[in-house]
Amino acid sequence: MSATQGKFVWYDLMTSDSKGAEAFYARVIGWTAKDSGMSDRSYILLSAGPVMVGGLMPIPDEARAMGVPPHWSGYIAVDDVDAYAERVKAAGGAIHRAPEDIPGVGRFAVAADPHGAVFILFKGNSDQEPAPVTLGTPGHIGWRELHAGDGPSAFDFYSGLFGWTKDGAMPMGELGVYQLFAIHGEQAGGVMTKMPQTPAPFWLYYFNVESVEAAIARVKEAGGQIIHGPMEVPGGRWIAHALDPQGAIFAMVGPKN
Repeated sequence: MSATQGKFVWYDLMTSDSKGAEAFYARVIGWTAKDSGMSDRSYILLSAGPVMVGGLMPIPDEARAMGVPPHWSGYIAVDDVDAYAERVKAAGGAIHRAPEDIPGVGRFAVAADPHGAVFILFKGNSDQEPAPVTLGTPGHIGWRELHAGDGPSAFDFYSGLFGWTKDGAMPMGELGVYQLFAIHGEQAGGVMTKMPQTPAPFWLYYFNVESVEAAIARVKEAGGQIIHGPMEVPGGRWIAHALDPQGAIFAMVGPKN
């Protein structure tokens, strides 16, 4: 089993305006961008300093025709994409895009859990562990949060597939329990039953920022919207949920100011 098995290893944005999104996130999060050089698709690589953290691409025509909106996706490393695609289906999930190769990069499949939250199975051409990043480093992903159709059964689905373990929990009153999870013993995110007004289950990714208040100001100046926060969370950090100008939801986490 590779060192990255079951970990989130990449994130990307499908958007209706690649240039607009590139400029927005450069200003708000501080990412630098460069073309991937792929001959068969448009794909922009996003980096925090010298480290690549994700990418962005236009929504494919077939997805746009189906009404797929701008959104962020997380890639989970597996040792065999085809075998895991079958495991996803056997566990009650779905495969929206069958396994296929990205030349020179790896193999992937677009999957969904039993309630419809989308994630991507991925095996890179290299099993090399990504360079370690200090916790909270601006520009990197600091948290992953599933707004699930049903929190307990969703956790069981992902735990059964990837070996994630429970790592404490926080009661949320009528909303149930916020279940923290660890990957390879390292706390990585949380799972909760989505709020009734949330249209559909989804994964939300938190980008580290040096100051949540300053980042909120940049979001507004760059044409985005703040839809939740700022709010303090356990551990003394602050969060805010936002929409980029094209409508993709993302979150930010860090000190308040």
